[in-house]
Amino acid sequence: MRTRELTVSAAMAGRTVESILRQEFEMAASRIRRLKRSERGILLNGVRVSTKACVAGGDVLRVETGDDPPRPTAAPAPFPLDIVYEDEDIIVLNKPAGIAVQPTREAAEVTLEHALAAYLPQGEVAHPASRLDRGTTGLMTVAKSGYVHELLRRRMHTEAFRREYRGVAVGTPDPPAGRIALPIGFYEGSSYQRAVRVDGAPSLTEYETLAVHDGFSLLRLVPHTGRTHQLRLHMAEIGHPLAGDFLYGTEDRERIARPALHSCELWLVHPLTGEPLHFVCPIPEDMRKLMGMD
Repeated sequence: MRTRELTVSAAMAGRTVESILRQEFEMAASRIRRLKRSERGILLNGVRVSTKACVAGGDVLRVETGDDPPRPTAAPAPFPLDIVYEDEDIIVLNKPAGIAVQPTREAAEVTLEHALAAYLPQGEVAHPASRLDRGTTGLMTVAKSGYVHELLRRRMHTEAFRREYRGVAVGTPDPPAGRIALPIGFYEGSSYQRAVRVDGAPSLTEYETLAVHDGFSLLRLVPHTGRTHQLRLHMAEIGHPLAGDFLYGTEDRERIARPALHSCELWLVHPLTGEPLHFVCPIPEDMRKLMGMD
């Protein structure tokens, strides 16, 4: 069982165990309730204690972090995974185009969750922390426990967990760089397609034109919020949809068989060790060809 340990500082003395769990360990109330039921879920100096107990300087608080409640899991199905980084808590992988992250309505379809179920040891469950659309390639992060997933989710779109994309758009944006702040909600009558709506969730995208070639522009795209289809929809709304985007632009399978979007760079402060991590994933061949880079 994975655990976390903290030595109480003088500044923390007098606080309750629950206060430490909530603020220092960033644990949700539901997780704390589960820990309270475990024989060794919460130990202070090696002894099981109530969350109402007060701590003193020098005390050692140890808690279990792998006590996830049962959840539906995808059946194991072998699929080659391009793993960029892995440790006890997270996996960073390079996702190919054409594979969904989560199980779909097609029961026989293999997704990344099926592949991760086959890859991980029995008892470990994949928790994708940064999902990518079926057609989007590149870096994405997977937590090996619900607790680490919670920590990653809280850090998303901060300096502790941020991503940068490359996209190929139709035409040339004017101005060549800027910010798009348009609220996003569901398209009327659809449970999948998104639209800009006055009652939508606040959404912010930063873009920068890096190169222009043959009617296309290579863009640096930075999502400052994490709405579904955000980058695709925002670029379409300013008149420059991503090449090959069948939903928000024009499908053109002769040029590219997917929306031209790639998760190329990831900065992550490890949620448990505090180690700064940085990964770069080169632009894939189909996007390079659009820009005359090959």
